[in-house]
This record gives sequence, structure tokens and C-alpha cells, in this order.
Amino acid sequence: MVSRVTSGSVVGVVGIFITVEVDITPGLPGFHIVGLPENAVKESRERVIPAIKNSGFQLPARKITVNLAPADIKKEGTLFDLPIAVGILKALGYIAGEIDYLIVGELSLDGSIRGVRGILPIAVELKRDGVLKGILLPEDNREEAALVDEIDIYPVRNLKEAVLFLRGELSIPPYKSNNALLDLFNEDNVDFKDVRGQEHAKRALEVAAAGGHNVLMVGPPGSGKTMLARRLPTILPPMTKEEALETTKIHSVAGILPKDMPLVTVRPFRAPHHTISDVGLVGGGINPRPGEVSLAHNGVLFLDELPEFSRNVLEVLRQPLEDGFVAITRAKSSVIYPSRFTLIAAMNPCPCGYYGDPYHQCMCTTTSIMKYRSKVSGPLLDRIDIQIEVPALKYEHLTAGESTEDSKSIRERVIKAREIQLWRFKGKRGIYCNAHMDSKLIKEYCKLGDESEEVLKLAIQKFGFSARTYFRVLKVARTIADLEGKEHIDARCIQEAIHYRIMDKREVLY
Repeated sequence: MVSRVTSGSVVGVVGIFITVEVDITPGLPGFHIVGLPENAVKESRERVIPAIKNSGFQLPARKITVNLAPADIKKEGTLFDLPIAVGILKALGYIAGEIDYLIVGELSLDGSIRGVRGILPIAVELKRDGVLKGILLPEDNREEAALVDEIDIYPVRNLKEAVLFLRGELSIPPYKSNNALLDLFNEDNVDFKDVRGQEHAKRALEVAAAGGHNVLMVGPPGSGKTMLARRLPTILPPMTKEEALETTKIHSVAGILPKDMPLVTVRPFRAPHHTISDVGLVGGGINPRPGEVSLAHNGVLFLDELPEFSRNVLEVLRQPLEDGFVAITRAKSSVIYPSRFTLIAAMNPCPCGYYGDPYHQCMCTTTSIMKYRSKVSGPLLDRIDIQIEVPALKYEHLTAGESTEDSKSIRERVIKAREIQLWRFKGKRGIYCNAHMDSKLIKEYCKLGDESEEVLKLAIQKFGFSARTYFRVLKVARTIADLEGKEHIDARCIQEAIHYRIMDKREVLY
């Protein structure tokens, strides 16, 4: 007898339906799983058989064949344990009639059910399809699935409970979450008022937060680069529900979603070590997984000691910085992970860190300085909108009192600027802030007057800006104008935007 159970899987961050077909026939006893299963799926037979027996069901010595359809999509993970067990029990006659539920879950040897990753994308696909009655899943995943409205969620603790529910002998009311997760208040432990001095850098980060721009900070050790970077999330606008769900999907697929917090409500801050590989940064592997750039989606990716990262690692950043996604292609599959983040990078001015520092003597040669800085390529620098110096602090800054402005005050200005941009780009898909503008939108919204155009023309002639740098200066200038509530970009906005391009000003560096 052949039975069919609907389950789900994830490709990238998109949920798909998988049909679990089970055939039990007389013959040499065996348990075979086909349909491109990877190791964790193949090993499910070692969990399913003990779970069925320990749940009180009889499993005759017959040939069991399990097909996971469609057969041309690689199946991975442990979420097929429960649907395979249900399919076997249905084929044996323990469950009658059609099963109109999507079923996922990992089985323990005693028949209890463990949580799995990737539930949110599957639940989203279930809502979009709208055919099945609901989803049968582990209790550990109920809050995550409940983020999707208008689907019925039936959490179960063990295999026997799932069978009794499917037979109509156990009533499980659809689960409804009472958590208003997006309304939870998040009190930051860090604040911009803790940073002494560095007003120029604070202003640059305010502009970056207001327009979604990438930032590179150059300065000696101890000047406050890391301290500033870690406080950027405190001035970013709050996440919308759409952003929160999109970010949560990625964290769910990666398996790092906390059980007590099924929705990511705070913008991510990821700070990988410089020894990270290119696969760790952008994702991939034999079974592709999201990398740090995707885990930082809708948040901040902080790369400290930028030249210490491998050149190959830095170069793979080009696509996500430009396109807002990562495409990972393998011989038999291709997945796409969203990766629209704000890059904050920090580096020393030279290998020893003290080039240009009035308080310490630099021991580096000109050749070693040039070699150190050349580790960060021109094409990558072109993709960083704001490049600033963070000089060593003076004594009076260290002994001064707290900064007069805290993160809350800065964030209010940032939110107002973002609201202007949301209204400006309303109806333009995938465009939410000035950093996302393409050349067509720049031409439409970054028109310059004669004085502003003359200032930019002189800067291009003096510093040799590339075409990409030209457009990035315009985008930053547009953000500065938004922060000040100006409809048009004036010469002062252009001058400030040009001031944020220190890596293009060779006389400053050498």
C-alpha cells in the first residue's frame, strides 16, 4: 500500500512542499529512502524505526521504500522524520483517510519530537498555497510558525500524540500566540553619549544610518572605531514587520533563532573575526547555508581590521554590497540569500597603526604602508560611500564630561530622514533608502544647482573620482539634505559628502 504525506523544506530562504511517499510490500526486510536525500535524511531510518516501536506501534518485517518528491531537489535536515513515520503508520493502516496537514519534525528514539529549523519559510509557503488545513509541528517551533497569520498550527509532543490527532481521537486547538513581539521595548546597553569626542565620526555615522550608507573608519588603535561601530544599531530606525519576518527567515534557516525569541525584532549586528573564510562570510558549503552577510540582513556587518581579512574574502563582498543578495550556485542547485546590510569597516592607517598620530612614532616604511593599504582594493573602496578619519583623542576630550547628545536624539533625526525617503521611493520595489538608488533614481532625485555642480566638478578634477564614486557622493549628499529637511541639494551638502571620501584624497594618505 502506498501512502502520501505532505511535508516541507527550504531552498535558500524560500519554503517548498515535499511529498513523502511510503510503499510497504512483502519481501526482504529493508528501509530505503530515495529522492536525493543527504546524510541526515538517510539516517532518519535509524530514528524512525525505534520511535515507532517505542510509541507502541507494531512494525512488521517488510520492505519499506520512502520517496521524497520531487526527486530532483536535494533533501537535507531532520524535519522529515515525523512525516516519514506518519507515512509508514498510514500505510500500515493505523491512520485512515487523507492527511490534509503539512507535517514536519525530528524524532527522538523514544518517539518524542524535537524542534527543527526553517519553519518560518515553510509556514509562509503554506499560507500562500492555502490548500492544506494547517501544519503539524514540534512544540518548540510553535511560536515561530505563529508569526504567520491565517494558518492553523497544531503543536505535538510525540509521535503517538500526532497519530491520535490525525485519527481524530485527540483534539488539539489551533495554537495562537499572545506575544506582541514587535512592540517589545529593547533597551540598548550602549549609547553614543558614552563616546568622548569624535564629533566628526558621529556625524558621519548619523548620515550613514539615515541613508543606509556603508562606512570605512581609518584611525590609530584606541581612537574609538570599534566603540562607534557598536553603537550604530542604537540610532538605526526600528524594524518594520516585513523586515523582521525577512530577517527571521534567514536566522531560522541558519538554525540560530532563540527558542524564547522567535521573531528578530532588533537589527542584527554581526562582527566576524578576520580569520573567517569566504564561505563563512557570504555563505555556501556542500549544503549551502547563509553566511555573515545574510545574517546581517537589515542590520550591520562590522569588519574590524579590514586589511587583515583575506583578499579573496573581501572581494566576494562586491556582489552583496552592489546587489543586496548573494547567489550561490552549485552543479545541481542554486540558492539566493538576501544580504542588504550596512557595512561598517575599520582599519589602521598603517601596519603599526600610528601613521600620522601626533602621540606615537610610526615605525613603518612607505612601501609597507602602501602594501598594507593595497589589501583593500579600489573596486571595494568605491562601494563604500563614507570614508572618514578617526584621529587619536586629545587629553581634553578624555577628561571632558559625557557627550551632550545621546543615541535617542540622533535616532529621532534618522527616523525623520528615513520617513522622507520612504515617501520618496513609495511604489519603487526594493528601494527603501538613498543608498539603494540606481543611476536612474539618482538622476531624478539628486539634481544639482549651478553652485553645487561646480563644487563637485572641481572635486572630481582634483581627486580623480571614478564614475561610481561620483554617484555615491550624490547619494550621500541627498541624505545630508534629507537630515536637514532640504528639498534640494546645496553646495554645503556636496562639500560635506566630498569630505567623507578620504581614501580618494591621496595627499591625506601618503
